[in-house]
Amino acid sequence: MANWAKFLSDYKSYLKIERGLSANSIASYAFDIQRLVTYLDENDIDISPVTIGDESLQQFIYHVSGELNPRTRARIISGLKSFFNYLIFEDYRKTNPMELIEVPKTGRKLPDTLSLNEIDTMIGAIDLSLPDGRGERDRAMLETLYSCGLRVSELVTLKISDLFFEEGFIKITGKGSKQRFVPVGKSTKKYIGLYVGAMRNKLDIKKGHEDTLFLNVHGRGLTRAMIFTIIKRLAVAIGLNKTISPHTFRHSFATHLLENGADLRSIQLMLGHESITTTEIYMHLDRKFLNKVLNTYHPRK
Repeated sequence: MANWAKFLSDYKSYLKIERGLSANSIASYAFDIQRLVTYLDENDIDISPVTIGDESLQQFIYHVSGELNPRTRARIISGLKSFFNYLIFEDYRKTNPMELIEVPKTGRKLPDTLSLNEIDTMIGAIDLSLPDGRGERDRAMLETLYSCGLRVSELVTLKISDLFFEEGFIKITGKGSKQRFVPVGKSTKKYIGLYVGAMRNKLDIKKGHEDTLFLNVHGRGLTRAMIFTIIKRLAVAIGLNKTISPHTFRHSFATHLLENGADLRSIQLMLGHESITTTEIYMHLDRKFLNKVLNTYHPRK
């Protein structure tokens, strides 16, 4: 249809090669553009990415507004703006037809944070009596997720060769294949060691997963969905009345560091945020903490 497929394919290559985005990010961009293509196709609108105007795009945004929340609409608008900016960059267009389309206000929703006691209770609810060693694995995973502030995608791709325990660090490959070194504590090292001895060393590890740290009982890597499921089940088991996900542990990691006096720049480096602006979201959590900082460090307290 009007050559959208070719432009989309070229755009995906640009996102991968020029911007270094992950496969998940590229898929998200492509999905939103494909949503527009489907709309044009269903309404017999035969128009190319080079000639489409703001009127057709406004109609599309109006069409999806009834079925999507403001946050999702904002993401679609942002993704389409990026696509048309790419076409301008490649000299296919002179203007961006999305420029006059307003992004809906979504507000900034902060994720729930777990207290240290809630994290300990959740990890304490893990069944360590399972003969296949899954309990030791789950404990080691949650300890690593929280103690190192990892994204779930970073957890499931963590390799044994990324563990530099003697130096006290683990190497993390984050968004856009960017690498960082994160400190690892004694308890996390201990629980990873127990997991390796109780489960991993006894598995029939499948080809291609020899270096993957966390494995399922069949000797293959875990999926992000499996980590979600493990955490949700533990939350139910302890009667936790919060909306949580693997990201909750990462958010709690940053929040607890901040509340205990860590500086924002150090937290940014450990989280792997490209911009400190992203890290500043954690500054909105505890007003009492900010008052304490002011009263402790300001010369006119």
